[in-house]
Amino acid sequence: MRGYDRDELISLGREVIEKALAMGFDEAAVSPEYFDASMIKFANSEPSVVQSWRERRVSVYVSKDRRILGTSGSVESIEDVHRLLTRLKNVSGRIPESMLYAPLPGPAEVSFLGKLVDEKVLEVIEDPITVSEVIVEAANREKIDYFAGMFEARYEAWALITSKGVELFEEGTSIKSYIRSFVEGGSGQWSYGSRKLNIGKIEDMAETASRYARMAKHPVEVSPGKYNIILSPMVVGNLMNYVAFMASAMRVMMGMSIFATKKPGSVVASEEFTLIDDPRNVDLPRSRSFDDEGLPTYSKPIIENGVLKTLLHNTKTASKMGGKSTGNAGLVFPQPWNITIPAGDKSLEELVSEAQEGFLVTNNWYTRLQNWVEGIFSTITRDAILIIKDGEITGAAKKFRIADSFPRMLNNIGGLGKETYDIYWWEVDIPTRTPYILFKDVHTSKHTG
Repeated sequence: MRGYDRDELISLGREVIEKALAMGFDEAAVSPEYFDASMIKFANSEPSVVQSWRERRVSVYVSKDRRILGTSGSVESIEDVHRLLTRLKNVSGRIPESMLYAPLPGPAEVSFLGKLVDEKVLEVIEDPITVSEVIVEAANREKIDYFAGMFEARYEAWALITSKGVELFEEGTSIKSYIRSFVEGGSGQWSYGSRKLNIGKIEDMAETASRYARMAKHPVEVSPGKYNIILSPMVVGNLMNYVAFMASAMRVMMGMSIFATKKPGSVVASEEFTLIDDPRNVDLPRSRSFDDEGLPTYSKPIIENGVLKTLLHNTKTASKMGGKSTGNAGLVFPQPWNITIPAGDKSLEELVSEAQEGFLVTNNWYTRLQNWVEGIFSTITRDAILIIKDGEITGAAKKFRIADSFPRMLNNIGGLGKETYDIYWWEVDIPTRTPYILFKDVHTSKHTG
C-alpha cells in the first residue's frame, strides 16, 4: 500500500455534491476519507491480536433555507452516499432554521504542510511484527511480571469538495500506542503518538511504563487533602484536552466552558503557561493544512503567558460572535487539532524538589466535569502515584481522586519541565505535546469503589 488515489476521492466528492444540489439543497460540502490500519494488542507480555482493516467514510454537510444538517458513515459505493443524502432530505423540512447559519466559504489559498506520509509507517501497516518485537524486548528490560497495551499504525487520505468550488486533498500517516506494565501490585503506563515511526521513542514508551511499574510497587493508602502535585504528560494531556475543547466558540456559546465569562485579554492562568492549538506541527498525528470548510489552518495560542488569546472559530461561530474563522472547522463544531504546551526550564528532579511534599501522578482516567463554567472536575489517579517527601520520591500511593477546578489549577502552576513528550491514546484524544507540570495546593479526595 503506497497511498490512495487523489482523483478517486475528489470524483466521489463531486458526485455527492451534484446529487445533493439535484435533491434541492442550497449548498453542500463532502469530506471523503480512506484509511488503512493495523493494530497489535498485547496481553500477558506478548502480542495477542493483530488486526488490519481498510475503510472508506464520507462526512456530508448540507443546508436548505438556512437549515443545517450533517451526517457521516462508512460507504462502499455511491449508492450508500445517496442513502445518507436521502435521510437528510427526509428530515430537512422538520428542523428549525439555524441561528448559526452562515454560507460556506469559497476557495481560499492553502499552504500545504508537505509530506505527512512516513514510508516506515506504511511498511509497519503491512508487517507490524517487527515493532511488536521491539516493544516486547523494551518493556522487559525492567524486571516486570507482565505488560499489556496497544500499537496502531494508520494511513489516512482525506479530501474536501464543496458546492462553492473547493477541492482539496491531503494524506498522512500516524501511530497511536500505549503500554501498561505490572509488577508486585504496582503498575505503570506510558503513551506515544506521532506521524512518523521513531523506534527509539517506541522503546522509551515501553521502558517508561515498566520503570514506573517498578517504582509503584507496594502502594500505601494516603489521606485526602491539599497537596503539591506533579502531573505527568499523560495526565496533563488528558486534562488540557478538556481545556482546549472549552476554547471552541461553540462550547463558549453553549455555556460549557471556563471561558464563557471571559474575553480575549483576560488572565486565565499562570504567566508560565501557554497552550497552543497546533495543526501545523507536522510531528503530531492530527496536523493538517485545511479545515472542514476548506480554510487554511494555522497554529495559534489559546492561552499565551497566562492570557486568553484565541477562541476557536468556524465561519458560523465567527459570524455570530463578530470574529473570523481560525481554521478550526469540524463538520459541525469548531475543534482543536493538536495541542502544544511549550516546555519550561526545570528538570523532573527539580520539579520534585520544588514540590517538597506531595505526589507525582503519572496517569488518570474517568475525568468528569461537575460544572463547566466554573471548571469544577474530578479525575481518578491510577498506575504509578509516587509519594514526595522532603523533595524526594519515597514510595508509592494507592489511587485517590483529584477534585479541583481548571481555573484554580491553571493559576497555581509552580513550574514546567524542560522536556516535552508526545501523548496520544484513548484518554488523550487530541494529540498533545507537553512537559511535566507542577501544580500547587491541589485538592484531593478519597477514591471509593
